[in-house]
Amino acid sequence: MSDITLSAGVRQNLLTLQNTADMMATTQNRLATGKKVNSALDNPTNFFTAQALSARANDLDALLDGISNAIKTIEAADNGITAITKLVESAQSTARQALQDGGAGSGTVVESSSSISTNGLAPIAGESIQDQAKRQTFANLGFAAGDTIQVQTTDTNTGTVSNFDIIIGTTQKADGSGPVTTVADALDVINASGIVTAEVTDAGKLKLTGSDAQTVNLSITDTGGDASTATTQATSLAASLGFGSNTNVDLSSPADGDYVDAGETAVTFTDGATAGAADVLSITTQANPASNSSTRQKLVTQFNDILGQIDKLAGDASFNGINLIDSSSSKLTVAFNEKRDAATKSELKLTGEDLTSSGLNITRTTSLNDSEANAALDELANALITLREAGSKFGSSLSMVQIRKDYTKASINTLQTGADNLVLADTNEEGANLLALQTRQQLSTTALSMASQADQAVLRLF
Repeated sequence: MSDITLSAGVRQNLLTLQNTADMMATTQNRLATGKKVNSALDNPTNFFTAQALSARANDLDALLDGISNAIKTIEAADNGITAITKLVESAQSTARQALQDGGAGSGTVVESSSSISTNGLAPIAGESIQDQAKRQTFANLGFAAGDTIQVQTTDTNTGTVSNFDIIIGTTQKADGSGPVTTVADALDVINASGIVTAEVTDAGKLKLTGSDAQTVNLSITDTGGDASTATTQATSLAASLGFGSNTNVDLSSPADGDYVDAGETAVTFTDGATAGAADVLSITTQANPASNSSTRQKLVTQFNDILGQIDKLAGDASFNGINLIDSSSSKLTVAFNEKRDAATKSELKLTGEDLTSSGLNITRTTSLNDSEANAALDELANALITLREAGSKFGSSLSMVQIRKDYTKASINTLQTGADNLVLADTNEEGANLLALQTRQQLSTTALSMASQADQAVLRLF
């Protein structure tokens, strides 16, 4: 085509038309793809920057599934904690029912029928009868050196007999600071012996409590007695401790008068005037173990079944193969960014909790007697504290992961928007450009035609 000679006007118009056609092709491509930068040739800086932003947005988007799974895993653990808490509260109710059963399993009790005498005490304003009874001295009660208070227990399961004697004027206080002189001193040494639990009630009565498997005997001996004058239980030395009117308790139906059946109490008083020299009051309460109560045995089964359900529920609280409440060795790691090196990576590591019955330190029961029921209630109270702490821990982690999920979504949006701003075309602007180019093309075509007609004028000379 180099052999063809074009006039300057035609060539100029042709070049303009070609440029217009190129710009129209570029504009049409932008409208078709929606991008003003389709390759590195269009704008290297914007192209590679947008590519990097899009790549990071895609990396973060890939992490969202893991974050969402982590949220569901923690929610599953939280649901499990809520359900286990309800089971623990149900177990508490069962243990309390056992305590309310009374009778068998409630412990073997020897208790004075009236309050300890306060004769001889100097009154203290506002002092309770309980505190007065504890402050009372054995001297005021009429005890003399050599008089004894003996506590004896017999374990009905093993036959083991245990004794503890308080000899007035001889037996030392629990702290070793001198002989026992007050009721409070006597309580301390009896409790220190571990044979029974001794206390003064709010009503000022002396109360001894053994386990439900123990037969408990209390003997109060006035060694001097009164060999010449008859003494009754009501006027004896034991009466000053409140045992002046204690009587036999027969629980048999019909009554058989032997006072040796479970839970029955035998009271005997020996008058020294007719039996040597010493006056002796002996009170024996027979053991009444929890195994004698069908109600408690049913509650034992119910209690242990609840513990079994706690274990099963803890095992079921998993999501996607991860369980955060059935073992303290379970772990959940949530990645929040695409980095892998220790210095720049962002992740949450959550350690699981063992919230099974054994992990909560709740032991299975065998009798649910009062002692075991109270121990169970202590364990259950501690278990609730552990559950609340675990719930707080997982709740905080759940909130943190949810916040990071929202942040990641916002970051992805920011990155994608930033990348789009670098490469996307303004379709309104490109549409206007195309319309202007089409107009320019038409004008260029007309101009080219006119330039060609000028060249054709030479033909008129022939």
